[in-house]
Amino acid sequence: MSTVAGRRVLAQLIRRPLGLLSLGVFAAYALIAVGVWLGWWGSAWFELAGPMWAPPSPEHWLGTNRLGQDILMRAVASTATAFEIAVPVALLSTLIGALAGGAAGYFSHGWLDEFLLWLMGTLDAIPFYLLVVALAFALQGHAWTMHLAMIAVFWTTTARLVRAETQRIRELPYIDAARVSGLAPAQIIGRHILPNTMAILLVQGTLVFIAAIKVEVVLSFLGIGTQDSISWGLMIAEGAQEILIGQYWNFIAASLFLFVLVMAFNLLADQLQDVLDPRSLDARAHRHA
Repeated sequence: MSTVAGRRVLAQLIRRPLGLLSLGVFAAYALIAVGVWLGWWGSAWFELAGPMWAPPSPEHWLGTNRLGQDILMRAVASTATAFEIAVPVALLSTLIGALAGGAAGYFSHGWLDEFLLWLMGTLDAIPFYLLVVALAFALQGHAWTMHLAMIAVFWTTTARLVRAETQRIRELPYIDAARVSGLAPAQIIGRHILPNTMAILLVQGTLVFIAAIKVEVVLSFLGIGTQDSISWGLMIAEGAQEILIGQYWNFIAASLFLFVLVMAFNLLADQLQDVLDPRSLDARAHRHA
């Protein structure tokens, strides 16, 4: 997608109330994550800042947990953890899916297409959480275990969508002209096919981003996710025990931070799909008519 086209998409999103709202929420969360990385706030989430289970107050807006750690600071720091997982997973899985789908679609029904379809089917058949546990054991708790497991699984959906679109695009006259002009298949895929699948890639990227965050929360809740930092999953696991004794703020803070971000990105994905593919909006209107 060209810079001009990107600005046009952004302008259309801003003109939509839900698009503007979702972009605003994403910008706020991104600012929080950047602030944590730069040490502006949230970096002292592990410090014992007050008494055990202190109620909300001007010193601790959401109170403290059983160790006396500030709950709001932990929720803020968890935002950076979420972005550290989701951004590389979304970018790499979308890139791999685009390249694999473009190659499979261009060489449809050839040996490369058959191999990639077999690989996608095999990866999809492996239970995801079993794959994560296996990778965690093989990598001895390496920090990139979750990233690798998610990337290994998430690229397949993008690849299938790009493959189908590539099969359609490769039959268009301008692709025939590119072949006649002597361009190699890799050049045709890179210059003429993949740029025309950008709508798919943008929507898939947003969906993978939020899926990566939800998976990280689940894995951390189960104790096989984030180990050396703080995350919403760890806070929810901790809060689930505290609820039994009437302490709700840990659970509420993590759940609320997660809910708002997931809702905003779901809205953003819907708005992107409507802007980039008006047919989806027409189909949705027809269904509700």
